[in-house]
Amino acid sequence: MRMAHDEGGGALPLGALPAGPARLGLPRLPRLLSLLVLPVLPVLLSACGSGPGDALQAQISMDGSSSVYPIAEAVAEEFQLRTPRVMVAAGRSGTRGGFERFCRGETDVATASRPISGAEEARCADNGIGYVELPVAMDGISILVNPRNTMLECLTVEELRRVWRLGSTVTTWRDVRPDLPPEPIQLYGPGTDSGTFDFFAEAVIGEPGALRTDFHASEDDNVLAQGLIGDRYSLGYFGYAYAEENRRELKVLGVDGGAGCVLPGAETIRGGVYAPLSRRLFVYVSKTSLQRPGMGAFMEYFMTHAPDLIPATGLVPLPESSYRENLEVLRRAGGREPGHE
Repeated sequence: MRMAHDEGGGALPLGALPAGPARLGLPRLPRLLSLLVLPVLPVLLSACGSGPGDALQAQISMDGSSSVYPIAEAVAEEFQLRTPRVMVAAGRSGTRGGFERFCRGETDVATASRPISGAEEARCADNGIGYVELPVAMDGISILVNPRNTMLECLTVEELRRVWRLGSTVTTWRDVRPDLPPEPIQLYGPGTDSGTFDFFAEAVIGEPGALRTDFHASEDDNVLAQGLIGDRYSLGYFGYAYAEENRRELKVLGVDGGAGCVLPGAETIRGGVYAPLSRRLFVYVSKTSLQRPGMGAFMEYFMTHAPDLIPATGLVPLPESSYRENLEVLRRAGGREPGHE
């Protein structure tokens, strides 16, 4: 198994991956069809219904996690339908790439599938970037195989650790369990710019970044899904929303964290029963950006309407009290009362 890298440094899969763009859609709502674009390209949500004489009042930029992207895209488009003179750009370059841009002051919002790291905090501080951290949803990293794989329904955390740890010698399914066939495993997972990569390493291996490197990697979960679909003996992981969308084409395995086999689902993720792969997703908002026209209204809209929009993306909303707390954090950081721009 090998990885290649594109000219921008992103990891691209070799072998079983399709040559062209992934053809799988994400959430089927019309407003989410733009998820089929490449992750390195921002989705510019142009103003709807605005005439040539309407002056643009504000531009807002978000970038980061592909796991948070469906939420960001949905909220941004709904907000623009109501506020066409504010343009919102949403990108999905990966959590790490999103923080790099955010801490350079290039974006207003970083979307993340893990908390900001100490090194990223320091980089933001060095550049004078103050921010607020806001949890926005729950996710469960899903373990996936090809649907023609009928030999297992569940993997233990220890088995996942043996397969994915740095220096692993597991190359066939028989290396995982002695009763499985000696077929080679083709591994698929997010690249190193992904927060999902970071979280999976900590949750399964117990050490940041301690994953093997000989796997097919991409920051685009659609590309990973295509690879898994095309390879009978594949094994991979990515976020719950993408797993749900592709459930007809992929098989989701249960995970045994010590209390029996559990499948990811809204209730098992929300209740933390799907352990240790349940996680929170975040947005980080620049305090400087919150002082700009349009920004406070957008973030207020985000936290007010996210609970209604999130289920359609395949992710799991937080309790309503969490969004009320987020609104209070935004009010204090922006020096404004909710409802006033």
